[in-house]
This record gives sequence, structure tokens and C-alpha cells, in this order.
Amino acid sequence: MATALIEEELDNEDYYSLLNVRREASSEELKAAYRRLCMLYHPDKHRDPELKSQAEQLFNLVHQAYEVLSDPQTRAIYDIYGKRGLEMEGWEIVERRRTPAEIREEFERLQREREERRLQQRTNPKGTISIGIDATDLFDRYDEDYEDGPGRGFPRIEINKMHISQSIEAPLTATDTAILSGSLSTQNGNGGGSINFALRRVTSAKGWGEFEFGAGDLQGPSFGLKLFRNLTPRCFITTNCALQFSSRGIRPGLTTVLARNLDKNTMGYLQWRWGIQSAMNTSIVRDTKTSHFTVAFQLGIPHSFASISYQYKFQDDDQTRVKGSVKAGFFGMVVEYGAERKISRHSVLGATVSVGVPQGVSLKIKELEKQRESTATDILQKKQEAESAVRLMQESVRRIIEAEESRMGLIILNAWYGKFVNDKSRKNEKVKVIDVTVPLQCLVKDSKLILTEASKAGLPGFYDPCVGEEKSLKVLYQFRGVLHQVMASDKEALRIPKQSHRIDTDG
Repeated sequence: MATALIEEELDNEDYYSLLNVRREASSEELKAAYRRLCMLYHPDKHRDPELKSQAEQLFNLVHQAYEVLSDPQTRAIYDIYGKRGLEMEGWEIVERRRTPAEIREEFERLQREREERRLQQRTNPKGTISIGIDATDLFDRYDEDYEDGPGRGFPRIEINKMHISQSIEAPLTATDTAILSGSLSTQNGNGGGSINFALRRVTSAKGWGEFEFGAGDLQGPSFGLKLFRNLTPRCFITTNCALQFSSRGIRPGLTTVLARNLDKNTMGYLQWRWGIQSAMNTSIVRDTKTSHFTVAFQLGIPHSFASISYQYKFQDDDQTRVKGSVKAGFFGMVVEYGAERKISRHSVLGATVSVGVPQGVSLKIKELEKQRESTATDILQKKQEAESAVRLMQESVRRIIEAEESRMGLIILNAWYGKFVNDKSRKNEKVKVIDVTVPLQCLVKDSKLILTEASKAGLPGFYDPCVGEEKSLKVLYQFRGVLHQVMASDKEALRIPKQSHRIDTDG
């Protein structure tokens, strides 16, 4: 989900923010904003070839925004579906007298036809590599009485198991998806593998079903059927029926999970498993921005246990996490602790130490391959466009400042936009916050600055320095010779100057 959200932010150009008007703006307000930006970006006002080229690009973008918003039909399409809606093929044959409801119905029809014409060819690859290292000999030497023998002076550390898995998804239609997955495992010199094929169909907005076939050298072929259903907006149920074929005969199995949202960040689960390793399990999972907590109880055959785990998520660029867990039951007790860290844009490296009775001590190293993202080029392009806009604003900003100074009006001293961090992480501030002093001063008119209730990343001279994260705008300004300061969230409307922004300097 995280990837889809980023692509949407980059692809949807906010025309209202670009013109700095309300979404309910009248045609007169649109025309006034358009004329002002045309005067700022008109190519004929710049003699330098590079600035002239940049001005032409921004002028065309402003013109495009005005063309869309000034036409009632294209504005209705844009308000409902954004820029992507305008790019949908077939709008040219739609009657211009249609209402927004009719336009919505027509869009959905065109979108269905488009999806049927070109099936999605993209896959969703996911993979894990897990390595187990037996380090028991570091803590419990079985050969202490025989250390004089050859090779007895050093403890033995062995790789005793390894697991590799990979899966690929291929959408067949708008409702059907094929999933191919496989795995290879080895432990204490014995290994094996398996391959699975699944076909999933979305039956409605509330549920889906999946048929799965698997085969491997450790176990015989298996067939499974999985069903998912939303019971309420906060509760869902899944049921998985399976048949495992082996030399001992057919082993049936049934697993049912009932889940419910207890609050915004907490889920509760009830699981019942019958067949192979029958058990009943209850668990509560709480996941927030900074932590992940799980407590679980299981009563079953052959294992009954209670477990608790906690993971802390550092708010840094490397997505560092430390974790610990305790699990106790009829099998004994296991304590695990470890950490993981992002080592590249696509990979995470983690290590876990496991100390147990009677299993000993082991070290597991895991590398998780993440789905690739392709947003760096888009972010760079937005940055270049913003820098070009700022260069074109310089002359206009100089005239605005002279006019405001002559009447002791509104002067933007400093303005920053992006994700603000604490003092301990100030080293990251440069890559999270951008200077928007010039673009804001350019928007000042008659000693007033008014920003609408929309993302400020779409304003002229702005760009998103931290896509997908919460952003704010911090402004230090002077009005009537007095310092003022304000901080507003990304989509919060802002009007300055205000008496409440005044900085008290009496102390």
C-alpha cells in the first residue's frame, strides 16, 4: 500500500493548488489567478534562453490547469477522478450536457472497457532468505574435558538450516489473479522444496475465494480452498480447507480465523485449527508508527504455549527496528532478540539471537527483498520544475518586497516546507525540508497571503521533499515591523498576517 500511495501523490497534479484557488472557486476567481500567473511566467518577459524555456514550460502548465478548471465538464471529471480521469480514452464522445453523476457512470464504464482491453502484465515479486546458525557451542561446550585433542580449542559454529522462498502474482482479469510460489529448505543436512499454484477471484467488494494446488518432495500433493469475507466494517473471517495426500493416506485440515478491529491500531484474532496439529489460538496485535506488540495463547496438539513480543521502530531513514520475544510452553522456553535495518532501497538485513531450553542458542540472519519502487525520477523532475519556477519569480519578488517595505507590509523572512525533525536528528533536516521563502513572498498581495485547504506541494515553486510522509509549512514573517511565526499542516488553510502569530519579545 505504501507504494501505491506514493505513485498517486506524484501522478495527481493539483490544479487548484497550482492556481492557489479554492475548490469552490468561481470562474472570476479562476480567471484572476490565471492572469496573475500568466504575467509572472509569460516567456516574452525573459530574454535569457534558459529562463525563457523554463518560463514556457510553467506557462503551459498554468494554461493547462486553467483550461481544465474553466470548462464545467472537464472540471467535474477532474474533481471526481483527478488528472488520471482526464487521461481516460473515450471522453471525446461523451455529451457535454451530462451531470456529474452521469459523468461518474460513464467513467466507470470506460474504465471497465480499458481494463478488459489491456490485462495487467505487472507481477508482484516477493522473496525471503533465512539462514540459521547454531551457536550453542559458544555457551555450552560438550568437549571441555577433551580440549587437548585436535581442533578442540575453538567452539563450533555451524549453519544448520536455510530457507529460500519466492512468489509472483499475475493479474489475469480485473477480478482474477494467478499466484505462483516456491520454496527450498535445508536443515541438518536434509533438504527439500515445494511449489504452489493458486488462483484467486474477487467475488464482491466484501470477499474473495482462492483455490490452491501444491506439490513437493517432502510431502505429497495438496489441494486447498480459502475463503475471505468481511462481516462488518471492523470484522472479517477467513476459512481454509485443505487435503494433504501422503503415503499414510489423505489428511484433511480446516482452519478458521475470526478477526476484529479493537481500535485504530489494534486487532484481535481467534483461530481454530483442526486436522494436522489441531489447536485453538487467541492473539492481540497492536501496530503503531513506532512499535509493534503481540501477545498470544495457544492450546493444542502437540504444542501449547504463551508468547509475547515487542518491536520498536526507529524513525530514521534506515528504518531500523529492534525486537524481543519470550515464548514458553510444554516444549520449554525460548527467548529471542534481534534487529533489522534497511541496507539498500530494496533490501532489509536482520539478525535474531535465539536462546532456549532445551534447544540451545542459535543466530538467524534474514534478508528480505522488497518490491522495487520507481519514484526517484519523478521527485527529481518535480524538484527541477520548482527550482525553475523560483528563478523566474526573482524579479517579481523583488518588486513585491519593495512595495511591501514602502508601507511596512508583509515580508516573508523565512519559510520552510516538509517534514520537521527534532534536534537529535538535525542531520536529516536538509533532505526533509525545503526553503520556500521566495514562492510564498510571490503569493503576497496587498499585504496578505492566503493559502487554500489543499496540499502545498502543488503551489508554484514548491515540491514534495518527503513523499508519503506528514508535512508542515513553517513561516517567519514581519508585519508592521513586528516579527510573527506560524506553523500549519500540509492541507490546512492559512491566512496571514494574524495577531495570534505575533512573537512576544517583551521577555
